[in-house]
Amino acid sequence: MNAMKCSGMDALTGEAVEITAAGGVITAVEPLLGPAGALRWLAPGFIDLQVNGYAGVDYCGSGTSVEAIGQSLESQFATGVTRIFATVITGPREGMLAAMRNLARARRELPYGHAIEGIHVEGPFISPHDGPRGAHPREHVRPPDVDEFRRWQEAAEGLVRMVTVSPEWPGAPEFIEAITSEGVVAAIGHLDATPEQIDAAVRAGARVSTHLGNGSHAMLPRHPNYLWQQLADDRLAATFIVDGIHLDAAFLRVALRAKGVERSVLITDAVAPAGCAPGLYRLGEADVELSAEGKVTLRGTDRLAGSALRMDRGVENLMRLAGLTLPEALTMAARNPARVGRIEHWRRGLQPGERADLVEFDYDAAAKSLRIVRTWLGGELVYEA
Repeated sequence: MNAMKCSGMDALTGEAVEITAAGGVITAVEPLLGPAGALRWLAPGFIDLQVNGYAGVDYCGSGTSVEAIGQSLESQFATGVTRIFATVITGPREGMLAAMRNLARARRELPYGHAIEGIHVEGPFISPHDGPRGAHPREHVRPPDVDEFRRWQEAAEGLVRMVTVSPEWPGAPEFIEAITSEGVVAAIGHLDATPEQIDAAVRAGARVSTHLGNGSHAMLPRHPNYLWQQLADDRLAATFIVDGIHLDAAFLRVALRAKGVERSVLITDAVAPAGCAPGLYRLGEADVELSAEGKVTLRGTDRLAGSALRMDRGVENLMRLAGLTLPEALTMAARNPARVGRIEHWRRGLQPGERADLVEFDYDAAAKSLRIVRTWLGGELVYEA
C-alpha cells in the first residue's frame, strides 16, 4: 500500500499537523511549521455503528447484490464515514442469514469491503409490544437463542460484532453472558423492561443503549421507567439518532448531560432511502416512505422506520441542537463509536499507530456546518469533492 501524506488542523486538538501514513496506519504526526491560515480541518474517519442501508441499497434484503453494497459504501465516504456496522433487523430466520452472507461476501470481495467493520444485529430478540418494537415486524420477534446467534456468526463469517436485545425476555441475561464471552457487544434496545431487568442485563455484560429515546412507548409513567433507568446507569453508553426528527433538542441535551459526551455515540440508523430522493422504498419486508422533510415512515403511517441522516449532518446537528463544540461532536462520531464498538487502533485520535482513516473538511464556525473534501480509508483516498 502506498504511503500517504496530508496536512491540516487537527480538529480534536486545534494544532496544525502533517500526517504520514503507510501500510494502512498513521506512522507520524508532526507539528506543521509555517502559516496555518489556509489549512483545512482533519479528523479521524467517522464510524457509524448502525446502518441498515444507504443510497437506495437495503442491507437487510436477502437479494441485495455485492455490487450494490459497494456503491452504498462509496456514497457514505462522501459523508466522512470510513467504517460501519452494517445492520440487519428483525426478519425471518433464513432471510436474516442470507443478508449476513451477502454482507460477509461484500466485505471479502469488494475493493473497499473492509469499510464493513462488522455487523450489528438489531432484533429479533426485542420487545414484541407495540411502541418499543418500532417498525420491526411482530411476526418475526422471538426470544433470545444462543444457537441462532451461532448460526448468524457462521453465515456472517464471524462479522457479528453487536447485538441489540431486550432485557425483558427471561433468558436475556444468559444470552448476554454468552455473546459477550465471545467478544460481541451486547446492546439493549426496543425494550419494555423493568429497572430490575435492565440491571440484570447490565450485570450480565450489556454496555450500550441502542438509539436511546427511540423505540419506546409514546407515553410512559413519570417514574420508574426504562428511559430513566438507562440514563441513570453509568455502566451504559448510549447511541443517539441526531437528525432533529427522532429526538427533540430538549431530550437530547438532557440525555447528553446524563450520559456525558464520553459515553455518547452518534449513529444514523440510516435505511435504504438515505441519500435518495423522496418516495417509496423497501426495508426488509416493509414498505417505507421518505418525505421531503427527511422523515422515513412505514407506508401509510406516522411510525418512524429508521432515518435518512448522514453522519456529517449529524455532527452539525450535535452542535446546533445540543450546543456541543466541534471536538465534542467529532468525538461522538469517531472515537466514542470505536471504543463502544471495540474497534482497535482508532481511539486516540490522529496519533501514530492508529488506522489511517481520515476525513478532511471545511468548517464554518458561525453556521456550524461541514463540507467534506476528502476521505481516506486505510491511507487510500476513497473520496474527493
